[in-house]
Amino acid sequence: MSSIDENMSFLEHLEELRWHIIRSLMAIVSAGFVCFLMKEFIFDTIILGPTKMSFSTYDFLCQAATFIGIETTFCADEFPFTIQNRTMAGQFSAHIMTSIISGFIISFPYVLYEFWKFISPGLLDKEKARSRGFIFISSLLFFIGVLFGYYILTPLSINFLGTYQVSNDVINEIDLSSYIGLVRSSALASGIIFELPIVIYFLTKAGVVTPKTLVEYRKYALVLVLVLAAIITPPDVASQIIVAIPIVILYQVSIFISKIVVKNQNK
Repeated sequence: MSSIDENMSFLEHLEELRWHIIRSLMAIVSAGFVCFLMKEFIFDTIILGPTKMSFSTYDFLCQAATFIGIETTFCADEFPFTIQNRTMAGQFSAHIMTSIISGFIISFPYVLYEFWKFISPGLLDKEKARSRGFIFISSLLFFIGVLFGYYILTPLSINFLGTYQVSNDVINEIDLSSYIGLVRSSALASGIIFELPIVIYFLTKAGVVTPKTLVEYRKYALVLVLVLAAIITPPDVASQIIVAIPIVILYQVSIFISKIVVKNQNK
């Protein structure tokens, strides 16, 4: 397909967008197929990794707790729960869905590239020059967010929810879909949240938000961050603080980026 021309009709723009979407889906499916073939690594090492006490996050937190001199469940030999499948097609469905999500994460830079190819012809030369690092920075933030969700949010949630009991007579036998859903949502939600500076950049370019607005509503944003941290983490103060800190930092970075955008627009 040729690049988008300013004389294109609306239907031609839709046709161009359709091909960008098709190529993005093909990349996701291709990467997902590779992940499908790597079943043992994807599940035994990555997905089920946080269920083993040898996981790097637990080892670090155990050493930190031991150094401080406090008792913690991070130093246990194993988790007091099992993961099981209760439906006939449960494991196959989990395999398919996990492969697709993994394919999306791996092909995220290419998906951004297709998005950029669609919108870049409508930008001025100066705007293109200032936005050359868009794919790299957006991908970097996304991958950092995914790693944060996987190595921080997921272990904290599993450690709390997997060991929590209302009675010793109730045994935790966690369904496979429930467990994978927790890992998937923690990683993807964090990846999306870490895109906040990029979102603020485009909203500022569009005139929807300004640095002044972001500063004025900072205290409300802080409350929202704490509420968000309380929703996506176990109900303990330490976990909520660990999650809230990077989000607050991202908000401050977003204010700085918004100021730069406005300054360049004024020039």
